[in-house]
Amino acid sequence: MTTYHFIGIKGTGMSALAHILHDSGEKVQGSDVEKRFFTQEALENKNIPIFPFSESNIKEGNTIIAGNAFSDDHVEIKEAKRLGLTFYRYHEFLGEWLKQYTSIAVTGAHGKTSTTGLLAHVLDETYPISYLIGDGTGKGHVDSEYFVFEACEYRRHFLRYEPDYAIMTNIDFDHPDYFTSVDDVFNAFQSMADQVKKGIIACGDDEQLQQIQAKVPVMYYGFSSTNDFQAQNVRKTENGTEFDVFVRNTYYETFEIPMFGDHNILNALSVIAICHYEDMKAKDIKSIGTFQGVKRRFTEKKVGNQILIDDYAHHPKEITATIDSARKKYPDKSIVAVFQPHTFTRTKTFLQEFADSLSLADNVYLCDIFGSAREDSGKLTIHDLQELVDDSSVLDISHTDVLEKDADSVLIFMGAGDIQKFQESYEEQLANRNNVKLKKA
Repeated sequence: MTTYHFIGIKGTGMSALAHILHDSGEKVQGSDVEKRFFTQEALENKNIPIFPFSESNIKEGNTIIAGNAFSDDHVEIKEAKRLGLTFYRYHEFLGEWLKQYTSIAVTGAHGKTSTTGLLAHVLDETYPISYLIGDGTGKGHVDSEYFVFEACEYRRHFLRYEPDYAIMTNIDFDHPDYFTSVDDVFNAFQSMADQVKKGIIACGDDEQLQQIQAKVPVMYYGFSSTNDFQAQNVRKTENGTEFDVFVRNTYYETFEIPMFGDHNILNALSVIAICHYEDMKAKDIKSIGTFQGVKRRFTEKKVGNQILIDDYAHHPKEITATIDSARKKYPDKSIVAVFQPHTFTRTKTFLQEFADSLSLADNVYLCDIFGSAREDSGKLTIHDLQELVDDSSVLDISHTDVLEKDADSVLIFMGAGDIQKFQESYEEQLANRNNVKLKKA
């Protein structure tokens, strides 16, 4: 038996894949930087060894899976190649692994992780399945009927996959360090559509997705009456949102989800559509109502009269959707956005759009731009965004106590970098001063 060694095991996709192989009976270990990540605890709970980066981690007989953030001159990758070991990039290995199952890829510019989590939850209630969610959550099962996985369009990595089905949530311009335009993004999704073997579930309310050509059946979902699966009669409930689903204009069933906002209804509708297509019973699909959410997607805590929300939103449309969800859930509270831009290229490309979406909040705090591993610096600073957002402030991590003045508010900490450290700093300052215990909202 080989040992699978993960270079960059704390990454969200990598840690999820490590869980899947471990649960499937494989021997797994990995390496990463010393910094603690939110994915780490679950790996440690399964006693999966995590080492600091070192060429001594790489041994004869290992199968190497390297995270896409690391270049070929990384010390461990160079050693693996020197020894002639079996070597995969993350997306290459995943493309091979999923061939064992009925695979369902979930892709789109926004909503991938939430939709993957929702679909995995519903199928897992009825079938033995494996799943890989982009929040670092993964599960393997030796008798899996389905393999549900998040498929990222960045650098066209998802073209390594030939899934049986694909859910496509939307097409939008993002990752401007790689894609040149929305047309370039569309072409990537068109190439992905060409590789799907059985069927595509696509959001028919998305103008770009309406143009997708495919050799397999395409079923559309959305609010518009032209869709195959349509949500009507949306009602806010005590616990979330209820809506009626019509299949080709005929009433099918009423569903409730423990979430708010149109984007969450659309995500749920895509899951209902694929489950219906696979002949699941409506009563089993209704387990959608017990979904607990995924990590870093509208994750709530209550402290005093404030609600603290941790969210991955890092694109203007995601910020708009997150603020909209908070307004719908907490109509009587003011909404405070605490935002950390992720990558200089994205911030520069969408500077005005970020300002417009953040302006939907009642109060805005900005954190310094988080550069990615692909770009360490840029001439742009957070003050360029601050100038475009009226009355916004730059938040200093050593003085997060200024957030206390937003009493009886919803504070949304948004970003794809390390925005959590600002929330943690605030929670620590509150706890130290008030001896306050935090609880889930």
